[in-house]
Amino acid sequence: MWSISNPRRKPPLAEADGPVRTPDGRYIIVRGRLWRASNPDLSNEERQALVDALMDARRAVGAAKRAGDETAEKAARADVHRAKVSLGERGPVWWDDGAPDQNRKLVHNSTYAPWWESSEHANPD
Repeated sequence: MWSISNPRRKPPLAEADGPVRTPDGRYIIVRGRLWRASNPDLSNEERQALVDALMDARRAVGAAKRAGDETAEKAARADVHRAKVSLGERGPVWWDDGAPDQNRKLVHNSTYAPWWESSEHANPD
C-alpha cells in the first residue's frame, strides 16, 4: 500500500475513466499531487477547442526546442499558459466559495489528506 511511510508503492495514476478526482471535483490527483482540474462550467465544445489549442501549443514547444529556436519556444510556452488559464487550470480559481488554491500540493499535505488516506485510492488492496 502507498503512503508516506511506504513510498516504494506508488499511488494510483488514474481510474479507468480518467485520473482520480477530489470529491469536490476541483483537482485531479497524479502521483500523489493535486493538479487543478478544468473548469466544469465550460461547454464541451469550448473545452475541446481549448484542449486542441493546448495540444497545438505543446507540439509547438517541442518543435521549437528541437529547432533550437528560443523565440518560438517562448511564444509557444505563452500559448500553453493562455490555454491553461482559459481552461481554469491556472490563474484565478474557477470556484467562488473562498477555498484556497491547493494546486501542485502533495495530497497528503493538503486539506484533502483525511479523505485521501481513508480512500481506496490511497490504500489499494
